[in-house]
Amino acid sequence: MKILLAVDESAIGAAAVRHVARLAKSLKATPQLHVLNVVPRLSKAAEKEFGKAGPDRYYQAQFEAALAPLRPLLKRTRLPFQERTATGDIVPTLLAEAKAVKADMIVIGSHGKGALKSLLVGSVTQKVIALSPVPVLVVH
Repeated sequence: MKILLAVDESAIGAAAVRHVARLAKSLKATPQLHVLNVVPRLSKAAEKEFGKAGPDRYYQAQFEAALAPLRPLLKRTRLPFQERTATGDIVPTLLAEAKAVKADMIVIGSHGKGALKSLLVGSVTQKVIALSPVPVLVVH
């Protein structure tokens, strides 16, 4: 089984890693874990302000902020994992990455925003659930 674990810089990523580790114990075979962080692309104006190499440094810093705190926990799970990073619109990029790795499941954290805010702006988790061709496990 291939699992795409979508993480951001929030504490929910750690909860999702622990949940995947528990799930892995119930599976016959050890799953292949792909840990993905997607950073929204900067606007053209922001990229221009950063200068030529600035955007790449910005994206790398964002990836590191999300993934570095999870690495020790991921290693303790003893699950084989690959880190994946991408820039772009979060939902389509996440779904494209799931397709690219041939994921059997997506695991994503939910920030638990209020119902009114979710109605007004929608949530990444809701959109992934609605559009994903594979099962989505939501961790709170």
